[in-house]
Amino acid sequence: MESDDPAAADDDLPEEPAEDLEDEVEEEPPAEIEMEPEEISSGVDVLGSDGAKKKRISGPDVIRDQVSRLPGKPGVYRMFGETGELLYVGKARNLKARVGSYAKIGGQTQRIARMISLTRSMEFVVTASETEALLLEANLIKRLKPRFNIILRDDKSFPHILIREDHEAPQALKHRGAKRIKGRYFGPFASAGAVDHTLDTLQKAFLLRTCTDNIYATRSRPCMLHQMGRCSAPCTGLIPLDEYRDLVREAERFLDGDAETLVEQLAAQMDRAAQGMDYERAARLRDRIRALSSVRQSQSVNPDGLVEADVFAIHSDAGASAVQAFFFRAGQNWGATVWYPKHDRDDTPAQVLTAFIAQFYDDKPVPKLILLNHEIEEEELLTEALELKAEHKVEIRTPRRGEKRAIVEQAALNAREALGRKLAETQSQAKIFAAVQKVFDLGDLPKRIEVYDNSHIMGTNMVGGMVVAGPEGFEKNSYRKFNIKDEELEPGDDYGMMREVMRRRFGRLKKEWEDLNAAPVVEGAEPAPLPSPTLAGEAKRPDAWPDLVLIDGGLGQLGAAKEAIEAVGFAPGVLNLVAIAKGPDRNAGREQFFRPGRAPFQLPPNDPALYYLQRLRDEAHRWAIGAHRAKRSAALVGQNPLDEITGVGVRRKKALLHRFGSAKGVSNATVADLQTVEGVNAALAQRIYDHFRGG
Repeated sequence: MESDDPAAADDDLPEEPAEDLEDEVEEEPPAEIEMEPEEISSGVDVLGSDGAKKKRISGPDVIRDQVSRLPGKPGVYRMFGETGELLYVGKARNLKARVGSYAKIGGQTQRIARMISLTRSMEFVVTASETEALLLEANLIKRLKPRFNIILRDDKSFPHILIREDHEAPQALKHRGAKRIKGRYFGPFASAGAVDHTLDTLQKAFLLRTCTDNIYATRSRPCMLHQMGRCSAPCTGLIPLDEYRDLVREAERFLDGDAETLVEQLAAQMDRAAQGMDYERAARLRDRIRALSSVRQSQSVNPDGLVEADVFAIHSDAGASAVQAFFFRAGQNWGATVWYPKHDRDDTPAQVLTAFIAQFYDDKPVPKLILLNHEIEEEELLTEALELKAEHKVEIRTPRRGEKRAIVEQAALNAREALGRKLAETQSQAKIFAAVQKVFDLGDLPKRIEVYDNSHIMGTNMVGGMVVAGPEGFEKNSYRKFNIKDEELEPGDDYGMMREVMRRRFGRLKKEWEDLNAAPVVEGAEPAPLPSPTLAGEAKRPDAWPDLVLIDGGLGQLGAAKEAIEAVGFAPGVLNLVAIAKGPDRNAGREQFFRPGRAPFQLPPNDPALYYLQRLRDEAHRWAIGAHRAKRSAALVGQNPLDEITGVGVRRKKALLHRFGSAKGVSNATVADLQTVEGVNAALAQRIYDHFRGG
């Protein structure tokens, strides 16, 4: 599938999830420890090969057995449940002592006691120091997201400004993701808007180009940005390349925090130009000085002396927390953002903030100064770990007075207000979910709603889409796109498309269900048969189990989905299936709802549940049609008529499209017009002309 994310309205959305459930790879669960049980006070009864009941190892016994073989060295330990799911990742200065504390009965919080009771196996990694253990722990928690750890919900990378070094006229551009392009990266910025604002300053003050290399190579006259005084036009030679590179170095100094010295130098140049009566150059330098000066004036929060620092403030209430961050680089405020870490109600702000800092800097550059509004645990150890990672001095401070204290208090105020808004939204969402539960007679309040839609044009580029909504809103990391692969499917067969999407999605869910409910294998005994997935019984359900499946369509789409889901092995009624179809004349507000075995019904036009279900349907439609458009665009690029012409390669094709706008524009061009394109001689121009006229 295409790398472009059609769901993203801006660069602040999370990175695109995996395109296809069938392509995802699951990590093999670790093997359970095999050991002969001693006398056990709590455990799970299983049948042995002789049919007699045997006691299975309990959590404390598993831990106690491991302690006897552990070294008294620093390291990281992982605790796994009965089916191999990761429960917890921890680090220790002394593995033997730390893990041994879990084997003691009593003294733990309810959450830790529950974690110990579920533990069935453990894995260990011995490290050279506790500092290395801390770094490894943070990496594993962030990557594997264990059930009982405090988890930073960080599903996006921060944007940077990249000044490239692999071109004769370096380009300044916004960059997000892996740093594979040769050049200097400045950041992180809290948002794409903060990057755009700084790039705008770079254009005004340093006249750096932002155009692509293709446009740069094909320009014959300066673009509009040069006319607006925002680009020095190195593409057409209006500025010598050595002078342009001087501008690039000045821009790098500005981004490094040397703005004041730079302004002084520009002011001196302006004075010399004015004294030499070169008033045009003096005016240009004046405009550049104004652009640089406006940056600091526009900073809402920018205390003196805060050149490179990250500010974090936490506020906790009602079992939830918000962490507000301000980023300062080059003496400027490069934006603010907020997180809502996942943690238990019993976790203190100090514990949450400690885990947050460790995980946050796992894959991000560490500044020289980190300001906090709350003391954290193991501050010295965390500082040492960050210095080891960053290879420079790092200071973690909780300021008590002065400007730094003021900036921390402002971050704390923002964290408190953000958490208040989040809790209000959660309560509102809970009311909506209660209304949906009532409308569809669901047994419990829904936690996961999946919505499906398909998109195509005349049967081409067929794509299915799935969006997911939960109590906290749309879960965009869980969105999925399905390229329709069935070659026997008739073009435009909407029912067939729905059957394929349902078969692939719920075939995967069935496998997850079977893995989760597989009975423990007892040596010498026949494997226990899997129960059929029905509503009855004590069977466990995967985390991705939908409480409601909403399908954009009518009775036919519902029937196709029901048929496919039952074909993969789900019993009728185990999933709550609903189809939503627009009413007469496709008017919103007159939607009909279809459920298996029930008469269709409508909701009152002003029903809050109806508004919410419409939003879900519209989001699925937007996601599916966006995926279809991206796929169609990629297909059109690959099928450009210019590709069929001998002598027209990638560079000439781009030059032709840039000159005439499209393949159709090229087809209407005369031979003389074609010859004006760089790289197209008379013979090739005639060949292109003849190609579009049957020659």
